[in-house]
Amino acid sequence: MNSKQISYLRGLAQSLSPVVMIGNNGLTESVIKEINVNLNAHELIKIKVMSDDRALRAQMLVTISEQTNSVAVHHIGKQLVLYRKADQAKIVIPSK
Repeated sequence: MNSKQISYLRGLAQSLSPVVMIGNNGLTESVIKEINVNLNAHELIKIKVMSDDRALRAQMLVTISEQTNSVAVHHIGKQLVLYRKADQAKIVIPSK
């Protein structure tokens, strides 16, 4: 994805509420499963991480995007935004 497409998705994500929360147990199998379910349902999701460690949150974003085959759209504060195109696309991303 190019920077304009990422920027477009960031704009769409502003109005979203977090659908998954990652607590003190961190990334567990059930959390990854829940993220996959929500990516299938919504394509673009927001995740809230309760950890105060910025480096850990950044690592979680990379790990989640690798394990779910999604694109890391944004990381600001304790919120992560991910996108994965569904079989029947709900979000039309501009080509340029």
